[in-house]
Amino acid sequence: MQRETAEPSVGQLPGPKASEWVEFHRESAAPSTYVYDFVWDVTEDAVGPFCTDPDGNVLLDFTSHVAAAPLGYNNPLIMDELREFDLVDPLKIAGQDFYVSTGGSPDDADLPGPAHLMDRLVELTDHYGMDTVFLSNSGAEAVENAMKVCYDHCANPKYGITFEGAFHGRTLGALSLNRSKSVHRRSFPEISGIHDVPHSLAGVQRLREKLDPETGHIPADQVAYLILEPVQGEGGYRVPSAEFMAAVNDLCADHDIPIIADEIQSGLGRTGRMWASDHYAFEPDVITSAKGLRVGATVSRSEIFPEEPARISSTWGAGDVIASIQGAVTLGVIREHDLLDHAERMGDRFLEQLEELRAAHPDAVVDARGLGLMTAIEFDTKQRREDVIDAALRRGLLTLGCGHKTLRLLPPLDVRERELDIAVDLLGDAIAEVAASS
Repeated sequence: MQRETAEPSVGQLPGPKASEWVEFHRESAAPSTYVYDFVWDVTEDAVGPFCTDPDGNVLLDFTSHVAAAPLGYNNPLIMDELREFDLVDPLKIAGQDFYVSTGGSPDDADLPGPAHLMDRLVELTDHYGMDTVFLSNSGAEAVENAMKVCYDHCANPKYGITFEGAFHGRTLGALSLNRSKSVHRRSFPEISGIHDVPHSLAGVQRLREKLDPETGHIPADQVAYLILEPVQGEGGYRVPSAEFMAAVNDLCADHDIPIIADEIQSGLGRTGRMWASDHYAFEPDVITSAKGLRVGATVSRSEIFPEEPARISSTWGAGDVIASIQGAVTLGVIREHDLLDHAERMGDRFLEQLEELRAAHPDAVVDARGLGLMTAIEFDTKQRREDVIDAALRRGLLTLGCGHKTLRLLPPLDVRERELDIAVDLLGDAIAEVAASS
């Protein structure tokens, strides 16, 4: 498959072979959030945003595995590095108890390992004064550890602040912070003391009132953290205003409340900057990262992390050798090949195209929004959104929903203009088909 000439090509979807794989998978898998019966065949051709299923269908993937594959499929800049690595076993070790060498000395190692990954994360967060990293298994675990270090740092921890529309993971502690869908938290026990406010300037003002030492009811010195996504993901790709982010920053500075920036979906260049926080007058105290990083990471300043080693732990986080190499190489590729600038330029172009789609279908599409290549369109109803996702899939375009009636689009950071044009054409045809049948 040549990326320069590849095109989506769909016969039956799902075909008979894909259906067999889905049925086999479901025999032992717990129910989870599978969007549709698309099966990626890892033995078949895939490059950039193009991939192949077991029946030979070629799909244009504009989900990037929910930002977990920031450079798409089989990017040669990644693959060439990994091809040089002579695989060993085990590839996972108890990384909080043992150290990893990738040969030679740290300064001349052939490949970057977990320590190099942490070093690069410190470099990429140095402008926020961060100097310490804890690696873990996933984004949710990175959030859990962010909460723990902030609770530990607070002299009298009792409260945490989150925002309406927030999504921070599916593990039990992180669930307490979610405000995007009730199904995420329903009937599960929750961490006490979590307050939420609207994701707006009015919400920040309401929080300021709650924290007022004379008239409020939340003692600011008992607030261990405020957590937010610099661009809300699951909640609907809501891009905040500069005024909102500055107001959050000022409030937390006034009350000495640590800010946790959940950059798990918005980080690693997705918005055209390494961190979405970089777009704003905003100073996070803790950053959580994962997805495209291939491991979870909680990044902060040394004085915020607990002094007692046993306070946080993760068996595999700093010991997943391949994942750490992939993460470090991905960061290097993003920087060395100017993919931040590329993502910003392509994101501006893509958003213009999505605005044109909105103007062409004013009764169906109510908004087009995004930052960099974290883009979305919002429909008038949830059902129309679902119907468009299905219609786009039949044409060979993979998309995802978010929020109540929003469709998100996450092309790879090195997306080509031709690929954006194909996606817009397919999406436009899907919207037109659904509109004609409604």
